[in-house]
Amino acid sequence: MKKEKVLKEFEKVGALLNGHFVLSSGLHSPMFLQKALVFMHPKSTSKLCKALAKKVAGEIDMDKIDAIVSPAVGGIIPGYETARHLGVPAMYVERENGEFVLRRGFPLTKGMRVLMVEDIVTTGVSSRECIATIKATGARVVAAACLIDRSGGKAKVGVKLISLAQVDIPTYPADKLPPELAALPATKPGSRGLA
Repeated sequence: MKKEKVLKEFEKVGALLNGHFVLSSGLHSPMFLQKALVFMHPKSTSKLCKALAKKVAGEIDMDKIDAIVSPAVGGIIPGYETARHLGVPAMYVERENGEFVLRRGFPLTKGMRVLMVEDIVTTGVSSRECIATIKATGARVVAAACLIDRSGGKAKVGVKLISLAQVDIPTYPADKLPPELAALPATKPGSRGLA
């Protein structure tokens, strides 16, 4: 699936927003990808994750993936749906006292080969934290995958990152906003349903 088709799926459900947004990383951006609006539509979600699964299978030997692990909350749905298309179990890590932990009896064990699946990568922080949690169990992270890498390939997660679409959406620290972005009121994630 080409980048334009991926973005079209977001646009089709009103999930490609323009304005002034403060991302969870603290960076500011003129564009926000509201993946929750995509994930509420099973047909769109399945189409995107099936394409991601196909891309992963084209780049990684599927005999070397035992499971998918995703960071909660945003990665749970694409992780599960990608796992469904690849025919492997899906698990997730979640935050406890600010740190990712594996809970709920998920059987991630030493030697398992894991694909970490995210929704959208901007800086790669949550992906790196998820990968560190996976490695702490003794499992091995074969690669990472995401629906959209909005860093344009600049985010480093510590392993190969396979993205369905790579876009270069600019981000800025609060003290270095371009005038046109600074002139717009900022919307923070979590407000007005933009988490």
